[in-house]
Amino acid sequence: MNRAADAPGRVLMIVENNSYPRDPRVRREAEGLAAAGYAVSVISPALPKQALHETMGGISVYRYPGPPEAHGFFTYVCEYAYSMAAIFVISLWVFFRRGFDVIHAANPPDTLVFIAAFYKILGKRFIFDHHDLAPDMYYARFEGRGNRAVYRVLYWCEKLSCQLADHVIATNQSYKRIEMERHQVPEERITVVRNGPDPKKLRAVEPDPVLRKRAGTIIAFAGIVGYQNGTPLLMKALRSLVYDLGKRDVLFAVIGDGHALPELKRLAREYALEDYVWFTGWVDDPTAYIRYLSTADICVEPTPSCTSNDASTMIKLMEYMALGKPSVAFDLPEHRYSAQSAALYAKPNSELDLARGIAELIDDPQRRQTMGSFGRSRIETDLAWSHSLPNLLEVYRRVLPGRLAQHSTAVQTGD
Repeated sequence: MNRAADAPGRVLMIVENNSYPRDPRVRREAEGLAAAGYAVSVISPALPKQALHETMGGISVYRYPGPPEAHGFFTYVCEYAYSMAAIFVISLWVFFRRGFDVIHAANPPDTLVFIAAFYKILGKRFIFDHHDLAPDMYYARFEGRGNRAVYRVLYWCEKLSCQLADHVIATNQSYKRIEMERHQVPEERITVVRNGPDPKKLRAVEPDPVLRKRAGTIIAFAGIVGYQNGTPLLMKALRSLVYDLGKRDVLFAVIGDGHALPELKRLAREYALEDYVWFTGWVDDPTAYIRYLSTADICVEPTPSCTSNDASTMIKLMEYMALGKPSVAFDLPEHRYSAQSAALYAKPNSELDLARGIAELIDDPQRRQTMGSFGRSRIETDLAWSHSLPNLLEVYRRVLPGRLAQHSTAVQTGD
């Protein structure tokens, strides 16, 4: 029996900026499509010691050796050129060996549109999964000092991706509005598929006993340690919390890794905070990750206000909510939409106000409990991935109506 031939559709998902299955959104999408009967292949970069090809939960995963970490313009160009070539070569292998009806590209980078364009010539459908506002992220990464020509290229690639796609997946209503206003994509060609966690897999467990004993209040940040994510503000907020507001019985757990981690460690030394912060590095073990966050009393989402962040949904905030943890975050529109009263909101980009919010929650355990319970309930009733999956499946029903009709006829006739 040829499972690919009998499936309602054959999907090739491509992602460049994270490895599969580390990217939680791509993993949930792939698993959701596979569970619905689609034949799913995924191409991504490989982490050290990851297999270049394996089958995971019925999903065929193809990986290429990841490029060295980029730190400047030239190295970014080399990274994207190498990755594009590797993805294209592997996609040809998948095309001839397994075949696919849809190429589902998750940005960044938006240059994946050129691979999709090649297959559109061959009659394949293209779904653009708009994860990030790449042009705006570029300016945020370089704090507004980016090269204008680079910005224009990124803007053009984003526009081409939106306009060439048979369907655009937006992560929230803010992205949908930008796609309509900035790139004139018709509303009927956009579907919002929010990036929610799975509360069945993300549930609080018993605290880590060793971590629990290290301080009276455990404060946690989890995720990519990047400049655009505001992580340098973490150390400034911790300095204000300890030395300006006098909260000394605290430990700040930074659970993650990224380009800004060396800078955070340098700031910790410069601000004399080494006794108050613990850098775990990247935690691949999901059991350990959940246990660390379950131990936290307060979680922090330090993403600062800028054009891209104001429109973006931060998955870490919803992971905190799924674990029943209260958060302190800057007052951004999508933070407000996601967390509502599960978070305490600080004045955007003010590390002192962020520290004041943390101090306020340190002094009010009952409020922390109320906020955490509300957050968990909001995930279960509104924001869990199970509420978004039907929208994803509807996209595929619209993009592959003929293939679905053939599948339905084959099932009814027993072919």
